[in-house]
Amino acid sequence: MTQIVLTKRSDLDLTDTQRQVLRECLFEMVDGQAEEDQKAWRRFWNGIWHLGSGEFFSIQTLIPRFGPAHRKQMKLEGEVFKNQERFKDRETFRLWVKVGSGWVVWAAGPRGGVFPVPKSISYAKCDEGDFQIYCDGVLEFFRTSHAQKYLWPHASAQIAEQSMEAILCQFEVSN
Repeated sequence: MTQIVLTKRSDLDLTDTQRQVLRECLFEMVDGQAEEDQKAWRRFWNGIWHLGSGEFFSIQTLIPRFGPAHRKQMKLEGEVFKNQERFKDRETFRLWVKVGSGWVVWAAGPRGGVFPVPKSISYAKCDEGDFQIYCDGVLEFFRTSHAQKYLWPHASAQIAEQSMEAILCQFEVSN
């Protein structure tokens, strides 16, 4: 689930034409599924209209996961795991990928300091929007010289990079 924090930037007065276009967009192009949802949607927008300039509000979105995208990402990570030289355990590899890609929550350490706690990418805890952020972070991390050298410690930097790109290109992931 993605939380978006927004602010009302102005108390702009709309013309009647602008109001009509906005109504058509908000309540005809997009609307609640059931009557209860429609009422909640209208209450939401009514609340926004009554906010003053500079006031904050937030919305949470839940975009269902797209199964094929999930499977493609898992296959990509599986190929990297299968072809790398460092990790023997897939779960340890996955934790390393999550930390390296920034898919973490920073927690207070038992003796001070902070440490990364990898977040879940389960369907229940990570909607499609968040999953795409995770995927983008993983690709960015896989393309770092640190990740490449770590996964292929016996290879030159150039060979390690070529090894990673050879895997990524199988999944039509180009620079």
